[in-house]
Amino acid sequence: MTTTEYLARAPRPHAPVRLLCFPFAGGGASAYARWQSELDARGASVDVLPVRLPGRESRSGEPRFTELAPLVEELDEELDEVLASPHLMYGHSMGALIAYALMRRRQERGAPLPRAALLAAYRAPHLPPPRLGTDTGAGADGSCAASDSGLARALVALGGLPEALLGQPEWLRALLPVVRDDLALCASAGTAGGSVRVPLHLFAGADDSLVRTSEVTAWRRYAARGCEVRVLPGGHFFLRTHEGWLLDEVAPLVRRYGGRRTVHAAAS
Repeated sequence: MTTTEYLARAPRPHAPVRLLCFPFAGGGASAYARWQSELDARGASVDVLPVRLPGRESRSGEPRFTELAPLVEELDEELDEVLASPHLMYGHSMGALIAYALMRRRQERGAPLPRAALLAAYRAPHLPPPRLGTDTGAGADGSCAASDSGLARALVALGGLPEALLGQPEWLRALLPVVRDDLALCASAGTAGGSVRVPLHLFAGADDSLVRTSEVTAWRRYAARGCEVRVLPGGHFFLRTHEGWLLDEVAPLVRRYGGRRTVHAAAS
């Protein structure tokens, strides 16, 4: 199989289903580092493939995308062979937007679609994108115009940044440009969109102060193959704070749309 910088490794050839995972704004593939072992432990036979976007983590030296359309075009080309096999998509916050846009592009050109999409912590496409940091509002293009301190405090309030890092300016200088570029990418999507012929499974954080449950539920209008909504404990980053809860929901979906295997009890 053709290799791509968007994946850390080649997919496993005999997995019954693949799970492509797209990161939140400012985040990277490492957010899903535990998913393979945790889903294995839950009896979900799946090949977890976190997507590595340019300009962060192992690809930090590459230019980042600040517009959604060219990123999705490149993802479609780079991942086309991977997505020819049975697969699911999970996207958290910005990742949900990327997954949706990729599905729309592939649907329009008649390419294979996911068996299901798991979209978390993001507003439906007809709603304006969430904005972080309110001390100076938004830029003319809808992107974040908050000061660095305002943006950092907003991330702390959401649970996306440990408060101790507010005192680490060198670390913030590396992180905040990534967040700003990702927020610009989200703002570039506009509010247009159509339905996808894919079952949607939506996840909202009960205490998410950035994206309300009703805004996640509004994705229903884009679900041409049905839709389910689950509200999980935690705020916007329940992916981190309540990972076990989330994976307890993801594992049955993997079994529903992919393969199953017997789970053997550990020796006592």
